[in-house]
Amino acid sequence: MAVTLDEILITSAREDFAEQIDALRQRLIEAARFGLDSPEYSDVLEIVRDVGRRGDQALIELTEKHDGVKLTPDTLKVSKQELKTAHDQADPKLLASLRQAIANVRKYQSEIFIGKSNTHPGIKYTPIQRVGVCVPGASAPLPSTVIMTVVPAQVAGVEQIVVVSPPRYAGSIHPVILAVCHELGIEEVYRVGGAQAVAAMAYGSETIPKVDKIVGPGNRWVQTAKKLVFGYVGIDSIAGPSEVLIIADKNANPAWVAADMLSQAEHNPGSAVVATNSQDLADKILTALKDQAAQLSRDKDTINCLNSYSKIVVFDSLDKAVDFANDFAAEHLQIQCGPDSAGLAGKIQNAGAIFIGEYSPVAVGDYWAGPSHTLPTGAGARSFSALSSNDFVKSSSIIACNKAKLLESADDIIRLAMTEGLDAHAKSVDIRRQN
Repeated sequence: MAVTLDEILITSAREDFAEQIDALRQRLIEAARFGLDSPEYSDVLEIVRDVGRRGDQALIELTEKHDGVKLTPDTLKVSKQELKTAHDQADPKLLASLRQAIANVRKYQSEIFIGKSNTHPGIKYTPIQRVGVCVPGASAPLPSTVIMTVVPAQVAGVEQIVVVSPPRYAGSIHPVILAVCHELGIEEVYRVGGAQAVAAMAYGSETIPKVDKIVGPGNRWVQTAKKLVFGYVGIDSIAGPSEVLIIADKNANPAWVAADMLSQAEHNPGSAVVATNSQDLADKILTALKDQAAQLSRDKDTINCLNSYSKIVVFDSLDKAVDFANDFAAEHLQIQCGPDSAGLAGKIQNAGAIFIGEYSPVAVGDYWAGPSHTLPTGAGARSFSALSSNDFVKSSSIIACNKAKLLESADDIIRLAMTEGLDAHAKSVDIRRQN
C-alpha cells in the first residue's frame, strides 16, 4: 500500500510548531484517559457505581456486554487446576525465557528496594497487604505485564496479589498469562477486565475481596476507572497507551530509529516522537519508516497511528531537543547520539524510563532488563515514576519522645499550637508539665 507519512516531519522553526506539539500532547492525554466532559467518562462512572452497588451480578452483566462472555459467580475465578494445566502445557523454551526474565526483574527490584536498607529509627516501612494487578487482554497476550507488576510486589513482601484480565481468549484468559501466574505462585486470578474489574477490586464484591492498591497498564476505560477509585485505594499512575521519544543525532542509524518508532506505533494507539538536530537524519528516518511500515502485517493501522500520534522534529541544537524532551515527559526516552548519549541522559529530568545508546531499544526494558515496564504516560512522568518494589510499601512515621525531651520543647510546641488557635493541642502538652 502507498505510505503517506510526510506530515509527521516538522521543524521547530515552523510558525505553528507550538500548536502542532500542543495538539499532539492533547491527543496523547486523551488516549490515556477520558475527558471529564466526555460521554465515556460518564459511562465509566456508572460502571464503577454499578459494581459498587451490585457486586458480582454487575460484573457478570458487564463482562457479557463488553467482552461477549457469560460468566457465573463460580466461573469468575480461575481455578488452581486451570493455572497448573496452563503451566504444564506451556512451551518449555518459553518458560525458560520467562524464568530468566523473572530472575532479572527480581534482582533489580531487590537491589533498589528501600525497605531493607533503611535503618532510621523515625520511619517504618510496611508492605501493602493486598494488591490488584490489571493485565490487558488485547489480541496478543502480555505475560510480561504479569512479571513487571507481580515481581516488584513480591520483592516488597506483599502477601496477597490479585490478577484480573478480561476473558477475550476463547472465553477465558490467554493460557500463557495463566502459566506465568502459576510460575509466580499467584493463585487468585479473575476473568474480568475493564472498568468493572477496577471497581470490583476497589470496592469488593461477593467473589472478589477488595484490595488496597491497584496497578497495571490498560486502555482508557481502565485508567479512567483507576482515577475514579483513587482515594478508596491507591494506584500507581495513569499507565495508558505506549509512548517513546527518541533523541537522535547524526550518529544514529535511521533504520533502527524507524524500527523503534514502529515498535510503539504498533500498539495502536501508540506514540513515537523523534527529536533531532539533523535534517539529513530526519529525512532518512522518514524514508526508512515508510519502507518498514509497508512491510508490517498491520500496516494500515500502524500508519494511521503514526499520523495521529507521532512526529519527527528537527531542532537547531541537541540542547533544544533535550529541553523539548523534558517538557514532553515521555513514558520511554531513548538517546541515540553516539558517544554523547550518556552525557545527554544526565540532562533528562522527566521520563518514565531512559534507554541509553543505540543498542538499548525499548524492548529490552519491556521484557528483560529489570525495571518495570509499567510507566506513567500522557506527560505523567513529570510527577510519577516507574512502578517499582518501593511502590508496594507504605511508611509510618515513628515518634517516641521522653519526658525530658517533651519538657525541653513544651514552650515551643504550646506557642505554635496557640498561634493556630488550637488550645486543646497546647493543653495536651501543658498537662504533662503539671504532673
